[in-house]
Amino acid sequence: VAKDVNIFFDELEGVNSPSKDDDSLLHHGNLTSTSDDASRLEVVGEEVPDKNKTNGLYFRDGKCRIDYILVYRKSNPQTEKREVFERNIRAEGLQMEKESSLTNSDIIFVKLHAPWEVLGKYAELMNVRMPFRRKIYYLHRRYKFMNRIEKQISRFRGWLPRKPMKLDKETLPDLEENDCYTAPFSQQRIHHFIIHNKDTFFNNATRSRIVHHILQRVKYEEGKNKIGLNRLLSNGSYEAAFPLHEGSYRSKNSIKTHGAENHRHLLYECWASWGVWYKYQPLDLVRRYFGEKIGLYFAWLGWYTGMLFPAAFIGLFVFLYGVTTLNHCQVSKEVCQATDIIMCPICDKYCPFMRLSDSCVYAKVTHLFDNGATVFFAVFMAVWATVFLEFWKRRRAVIAYDWDLIDWEEEEEEIRPQFEAKYSKKERMNPISGKPEPYQAFADKCSRLIVSASGIFFMICVVIAAVFGIVIYRVVTVSTFAAFKWALIRNNSQVATTGTAVCINFCIIMLLNVLYEKVALFLTNLEQPRTESEWENSFTLKMFLFQFVNLNSSTFYIAFFLGRFTGHPGAYLRLINRWRLEECHPSGCLIDLCMQMGIIMVLKQTWNNFMELGYPLIQNWWTRRRLRQEYGTQSKASFPQWEKDYNLQPMNAYGLFDEYLEMILQFGFTTIFVAAFPLAPLLALLNNIIEIRLDAYKFVTQWRRPLASRAKDIGIWYGILEGIGILSVITNAFVIAVTSDFIPRLVYAYKYGPCAGQGEAGQKCMVGYVNASLSVFLVSDFENRSEPTSNGSEFSGSPLKYCRYRDYRDPPHSPVPYGYTLQFWHVLAARLAFIIVFEHLVFCIKHLISYLIPDLPKDLRDRMRREKYLIQEMMYEAELERLQKERKERKRNGKSYHNEWP
Repeated sequence: VAKDVNIFFDELEGVNSPSKDDDSLLHHGNLTSTSDDASRLEVVGEEVPDKNKTNGLYFRDGKCRIDYILVYRKSNPQTEKREVFERNIRAEGLQMEKESSLTNSDIIFVKLHAPWEVLGKYAELMNVRMPFRRKIYYLHRRYKFMNRIEKQISRFRGWLPRKPMKLDKETLPDLEENDCYTAPFSQQRIHHFIIHNKDTFFNNATRSRIVHHILQRVKYEEGKNKIGLNRLLSNGSYEAAFPLHEGSYRSKNSIKTHGAENHRHLLYECWASWGVWYKYQPLDLVRRYFGEKIGLYFAWLGWYTGMLFPAAFIGLFVFLYGVTTLNHCQVSKEVCQATDIIMCPICDKYCPFMRLSDSCVYAKVTHLFDNGATVFFAVFMAVWATVFLEFWKRRRAVIAYDWDLIDWEEEEEEIRPQFEAKYSKKERMNPISGKPEPYQAFADKCSRLIVSASGIFFMICVVIAAVFGIVIYRVVTVSTFAAFKWALIRNNSQVATTGTAVCINFCIIMLLNVLYEKVALFLTNLEQPRTESEWENSFTLKMFLFQFVNLNSSTFYIAFFLGRFTGHPGAYLRLINRWRLEECHPSGCLIDLCMQMGIIMVLKQTWNNFMELGYPLIQNWWTRRRLRQEYGTQSKASFPQWEKDYNLQPMNAYGLFDEYLEMILQFGFTTIFVAAFPLAPLLALLNNIIEIRLDAYKFVTQWRRPLASRAKDIGIWYGILEGIGILSVITNAFVIAVTSDFIPRLVYAYKYGPCAGQGEAGQKCMVGYVNASLSVFLVSDFENRSEPTSNGSEFSGSPLKYCRYRDYRDPPHSPVPYGYTLQFWHVLAARLAFIIVFEHLVFCIKHLISYLIPDLPKDLRDRMRREKYLIQEMMYEAELERLQKERKERKRNGKSYHNEWP
């Protein structure tokens, strides 16, 4: 049949008209009739199953499986380029058929199939590793004591449910992965490999990858650089190019009773379905269907989600510890009982005097996050980030071994067309290939990098300007809310200001993200990177930097600047000599930081999940609705697979960039300010459990099947994760020392409290802390523009003479009124000392853990060495067996030669 197919294509090629597209291969979309040429093929060949003809995965002969789809429009003027390209495709040995769309006669689908000879030739050139022997595992010798322990453990496990988180491989046998030794495919040693069926020896993902490799090296026009499918897609000659999904992801029959219809159906049932949210991911099946690059992303996401369990548990424990010790907290008790302490107004004019006891609720909420376990949790999270990255390296090594990525090296990348067009006049020899290629001068490269760096700096200044606008909003709005007619808002003016500012900040973040993407794209193209990987790394770094600064700039302001440089009553520092800078709540600034992190984290993750799944769902729903209106309700089921896949959404132009960026930003939120918000790991865990299934559902049902690409690791993202881990140590040290009241309480307990000099720091030592942390201000010393409208007579029946504020300053009648006290300098010295000790201690622990945990597990290293030895032995034995068979055949035929080996 393959021979007849080639003859058929040769005949058709001879009839081709050079002035128009190769329409002699065109078969108008009709699912019930077949062309005369296809009928002739069926007569010559064997009887073809009817199912293969109608499922849209094969050529019209029902035997040649479709490995790749190209889509173009008849009305497109790039006819000659397509003609030359398709003629060269057939010259490479690929078989081709064309179909017109059922919904639009202007759209043409080009179906490509790679015969066995082409697959074998290019699999050898691409060093595709294929199985040739099943693995044999040898158990290490164990001591009797260890065997007894293992027997007891296995007996205990018998009482427990049988691994509820693992997928049932007995009822789903397709999940079994052939555990075989692999070697680069070779046609000369084809007898070494396990080939039961040549049609299924190369799986669909590998076949599509080989066809794509061919398409990237086929010329479409005379010229040195007129080559490759990517250039034809960029100039509009083809509208789309994609491999096919393996049929429908739904079935009328249960997968447990009738089995899976195809791998896509199996992935949907055991991976993308919400009913299996608690089970492990079938990573081998994901890799088999989508390729190693996407498989590594989901492996990393699953590993990150699994590692969040201990972090979420400890964070929840810290929060619950604050709940249980709330009634025993001396500081919150004193705040709630301080009915006789009157606080100074927190804004000009309209803010009234207030009792300290009015902030009782905020003091209790602050204790939930700022308690004795916070420092331990900050150290734990810094160590956790290091352990996560170190163990991911080990996990990645195991995955790379299992997926045959250890010895895989990326091919020499092609030069980007834009780079070629820009620098085609200057050439130099490539040191690897020895061929001339376009060259970018060093001065030109430096000038472009300087301009790009200036653009990055300008955009960061835009972020700072946006934060400055939020600051002005806060200082203006707090006075407005304080004069509001509703008592609920008037009495909680600071909380209302913070809440609305966070929501406005979130809207600004989302709007600026759209701008940043366009700016990052412009700056990256301005740099003119040489290859696609260089372009991707440059774009990734810019987008991460922009979005990280955009997302965290307001959080940094609240954590380290809010209420730090406000001055004191009577001498407030003002913005543009007009607006008084915002002060912290009487209970501290940590409650503002908690609100900022909680609202931003929840809103950001909700929005991302909606855009990831909701947007393609709406688009696909609109397409299905239009098709139902035009062709009836039963038409969709009769569409061929290429038509169904074309109507799906393509994977975004940046590949897995958006998925990685979302998770890396979440990792930053989980680690950088975790000391102020211990529930961040728990929120991240809940989001990621949903995220895995959302992404799986999107890849299986809403997107066209992406090309199966290979990769050894997660690329530049690992370095970004390490940078975030280092930054998290510094920020958490400052949050504990500067933002929280941990250090002032510690100084009071050991130096100024009832237990001073006794070496104790319990709750009994905190008696009088609130009074000691508040300074006294003479009301008559207020500036005219700061003087409140009320005189405070509602508290004692007469105008107030004094009010209190948070600071360590001398009273108004001291020799130096409102000067810093000795306690202030003690607290400042203790804060600086804590930052230095905390950072050095945590960094030492991090480096020690990095040193103690090897990148490669010992058992994996031994398995790799043994496998290398066994492969050599097996190859030698197979070659020896072949030579012995040839020797016997020669003897049987009466031929003998001297000096034969062996």
